[in-house]
Amino acid sequence: MQAQSIIVIHPGSLYLRIGRASDLNPHTELHAIARRRLVPGAIHRDTILPPVVPKLKDIEADLDTIRLQLSHTLQSCLMTDGSRRYATPPQQISAFNKRSSPDNVQDSSSSHCATPLSSVSTVIAPDWIIIETDIVVGDEMPMKRGDLNVHSGVGGSLTAVLADLETIWSWVIVNRLKIPMHELKNYRAVLIIGDIYNRHYLKELTGLLLGMGFSSCFLLQDHVAATFGAGVGAACVVDCGHAKTSVSCVEDGISQPATRVRLPYGGGDITQTLKWLLNKCSFPYKRCDPDSNPLDALLLERLKHDVCHVDLDVCGSLEKSFIIRQPKIPVVKYTIQVADECMIAPLGVFQPELFAITGATRQPIVTQKRSSGDSSDPHDADYLRETGVSPLIELEKYLEVSGSGVDSTAEFTPGGQLLGLDQAVLQSIARCGSDDLKRKMYSCILVVGGGMKFKGISTWLQNKIALQIPYIFRAEQMDIVTWPKEMDPVMTAWKGAAIMACLESAHELWITPEEWLRYSVRVLRERAPFIW
Repeated sequence: MQAQSIIVIHPGSLYLRIGRASDLNPHTELHAIARRRLVPGAIHRDTILPPVVPKLKDIEADLDTIRLQLSHTLQSCLMTDGSRRYATPPQQISAFNKRSSPDNVQDSSSSHCATPLSSVSTVIAPDWIIIETDIVVGDEMPMKRGDLNVHSGVGGSLTAVLADLETIWSWVIVNRLKIPMHELKNYRAVLIIGDIYNRHYLKELTGLLLGMGFSSCFLLQDHVAATFGAGVGAACVVDCGHAKTSVSCVEDGISQPATRVRLPYGGGDITQTLKWLLNKCSFPYKRCDPDSNPLDALLLERLKHDVCHVDLDVCGSLEKSFIIRQPKIPVVKYTIQVADECMIAPLGVFQPELFAITGATRQPIVTQKRSSGDSSDPHDADYLRETGVSPLIELEKYLEVSGSGVDSTAEFTPGGQLLGLDQAVLQSIARCGSDDLKRKMYSCILVVGGGMKFKGISTWLQNKIALQIPYIFRAEQMDIVTWPKEMDPVMTAWKGAAIMACLESAHELWITPEEWLRYSVRVLRERAPFIW
């Protein structure tokens, strides 16, 4: 299989990664689109970060309690030299930040500002231009919390979301990969999907790829792709993205259905929590409004990656500077002091009650649902259950026992509480079918995605799990893999899909337009490299 003729597509809630299987790294674009509104048409606008809940003051007392708990936990920890950590008083941090005033910065790109082009280039080198086209790639998000962003508002129907996906992917293929659309007949496509999937959506996405003109395609779960990218045969995969965190156990290229769980928080929730914590320390950029200004959202994302960590050897206050580039205003630089706020925000993944600020605690935990049957497939799950085909019967019994056929926090979680990341890993591994498989999972925990790229967080995760691991597995060597093969964890799944697509064993997975037209979802059920 020629790697140059295979295009690997990895769509996410914030970024789209797409490239040829032969590429060292994929192209990365904001996975979004803006369409010119007809006046007087209804307005729909998605935010880059999960929006802060209304009436935030009503829950601030609870948030402060959790913040203080995490702060006291950090102060009780020891540094590697055995000395106790110390914390700079918040009043001292606040006093410095109140005195911080903006300094003007000379920047030629700010002198001819009009409207920002919302693309990933905005993060690196803003270029303000006048929009003359009817669409702009990089604004409205077609995916949200790890699934298609279907909603009741303008452009929220499944048909509209699929049209947005086709427009974005086509634009990137033509403008970044330099492949004319009429030449897609010479290319194959691999689409990376979530470990938890909606069968109806997969059917539509397969039809979308083949309708775009690809000669064939197949779908691959992101956790399975991650194990190929990391070069491990079995692992408990933790994928922390921008708007969701998912966990499942993968062995020999198969994601165990009963172990899959998707948590409704990710890197975006950490960013909003960081902003709230900075505001409590008199954050000097008072006009910062990520809910209405995407440039402020991207600024906070950069600031989070610059300052956040979970390194216990770093304590006290640190000075950090950031530059604000906005259209029609001078470019300015602020210098602020930060302290343990930079650790408390990422530790929210272990204390998700802190994410009540974005309403994540009100969202359900998602697990893999049973197939409800498909009228276009005469041999669907209902038929197989009724005719007593044993493999499916056994799988259904396993799903019933494990409770993974539901989409509810009450069934997965004691007391209906939102799971912390360490608890999600423990419960996912506990749902493996044998002690042998559980040992394999505890021995290798693979962390991928861009939501947890914080120094020291893997050690924190390892310590949290080690304190709760069942006694019979405590002798196992636990390996937390965060940068497999020195690879950026955001690229692991994409790279794994590129590797798998070129294997000889992948030949039987490809679905052609002719097969899709003749057999529809039946060929997807037969060819998909996962339990349908």
